[in-house]
Amino acid sequence: MSIVQDFFKRYLPVVKADDEDEELVDPQKVLREQCSQEVKCTNLQEKLNTCTDRVNSRSNTEETCLEELLDYVQCIDHCVAKTLFSKLK
Repeated sequence: MSIVQDFFKRYLPVVKADDEDEELVDPQKVLREQCSQEVKCTNLQEKLNTCTDRVNSRSNTEETCLEELLDYVQCIDHCVAKTLFSKLK
């Protein structure tokens, strides 16, 4: 063992991870999945899917589905915001 390795081994603490740690789950992802199943958000997702299919079926169009996408994301975010902060430590 070299002098440098010996120095580090003696004077620097060693931190070991616990073997019992479970995998952390992001509560926002869980809430987003739950909120996407709500009726209001499901209806907006159907409108988004319809718009996306319509735009993809055309080869030359200037239409975008930005409004539908924003409505859908806003619905999910509004739902998540109600309970997210109560789940954070």
